[in-house]
Amino acid sequence: METYDAIVIGGGPGGYPCGIRLGQLGLKTLCVEMESPGGVCLNWGCIPSKALIYASSQYEKAKEGASYGIMASDVKVDANAMQDWKDGIVKKLTGGVKGLLRSNGATYMDGRAKLTGRDTIEVEKPDGTKETFKATKGIVIATGATTIELPSFKFDGKQIIGAKEGVSLREIPKRMLVIGGGVIGMELGTVYNKLGSEVHVAEAMDRLLAGHDLDCVKIVERKFTKHGGKVYKKAFAKSYEKNADGSLKVTIEQDGKPLTIDVDVVLVAVGMRPNSKNIGLEAVGVKIDDRGFVPIDDKGQTNVPGIYAVGDVSGPPLLAHKATKQGEIVADVIGGHKAAMDWKSIPASTFTDPEISSVGIDEETAKEKGIELTVGKFPFAALGKAMAMRETDGFVKVLADKETNQILGVHIVGPEASAMISEAALSIEMAAFVEDVMLTVHPHPTLGEAYMEAAAHAIGQAVHIQNRR
Repeated sequence: METYDAIVIGGGPGGYPCGIRLGQLGLKTLCVEMESPGGVCLNWGCIPSKALIYASSQYEKAKEGASYGIMASDVKVDANAMQDWKDGIVKKLTGGVKGLLRSNGATYMDGRAKLTGRDTIEVEKPDGTKETFKATKGIVIATGATTIELPSFKFDGKQIIGAKEGVSLREIPKRMLVIGGGVIGMELGTVYNKLGSEVHVAEAMDRLLAGHDLDCVKIVERKFTKHGGKVYKKAFAKSYEKNADGSLKVTIEQDGKPLTIDVDVVLVAVGMRPNSKNIGLEAVGVKIDDRGFVPIDDKGQTNVPGIYAVGDVSGPPLLAHKATKQGEIVADVIGGHKAAMDWKSIPASTFTDPEISSVGIDEETAKEKGIELTVGKFPFAALGKAMAMRETDGFVKVLADKETNQILGVHIVGPEASAMISEAALSIEMAAFVEDVMLTVHPHPTLGEAYMEAAAHAIGQAVHIQNRR
């Protein structure tokens, strides 16, 4: 039995950074991944979807170029070439994961790992052989999450698909139904809408993109429907049958009434479930909650000393950047350093059109907690840079404590919202006040000016829009 200081089960955005940091700390480390290095994020989540989002946006811009003097004719989509380009990015990044682990002194291994004790694992390798390994300082569970499958819409990989196939289509479907109006559903729904598909979105709730500021969501929904997308709220996809031409007739129930939609592909995007089963957690006494997540403390440790969990398997929010930060912190803890998950807030971004990014508290939560807010808001329509980019939909909203003006939340819907939210996250982490942002000189002309102006608007000092009296 080979012994390591630490073993990481899972090579996704939580696992591989944990392995890298452990190696940097001089610990003999093993990182085991059962599929491809990089996990969901690099292989069929964050990275490939953003590549397709970029490509579809460029296609849309090319078609609309005449409105600002760029004449392009006969613009077409080559789905195969697009997929080859996307796959090249994925291959480069996943190959880089192995290299980074190796260069930092950690060992990467392909195989399916299972806990056999509080300090031991068994790895079934691709060739079917099994080997046992021991960890003297800690085992980290970083097994991520998997797409939820609906009983009435079993995946066939062709017409009934999940996100994995959704980023890999080599033919643009003429008609697509997306079941679920969350992040994955709206991102991929937007991609195929721009590439020419007739896209229908069925969402069980009374709103899209739950978790984001409702005012922001309304902007996204308005643009999506303006470009031909169809949205059904309080709607449940019940069943489907095949038409004579091979297409699918899907029955949806909305407000208790059935309606049918003919589509060529159904994309199921109703969420992710944690990969906590069949990896030996129960056998060694690790607690799993009723949703399948593994509860952890602020150091990432489970209820069993020496066993840690990071990333999606440890609970929401299911975000790659949160997983990475957790992985780094747990590595420091195992390495004997003082570290804890003591962040004030985790930013979240959704790459729809326009993008939505949020950090900190929202108005609804503040109301529930009895927190009185001062709200500042600045529209991109009043910003010169946004006009020059032809991206004027949306706004920046700053939420501050009414008594102290300390920034408690920021919500952005508009161009490059995902890039802009980092400054807002820093503001909250450093306990900044609206005056701090307002008095910080922002370069002109930039999108970031909208954050400065929104902060100023919160205290009635915005320059480029009218202030409240």
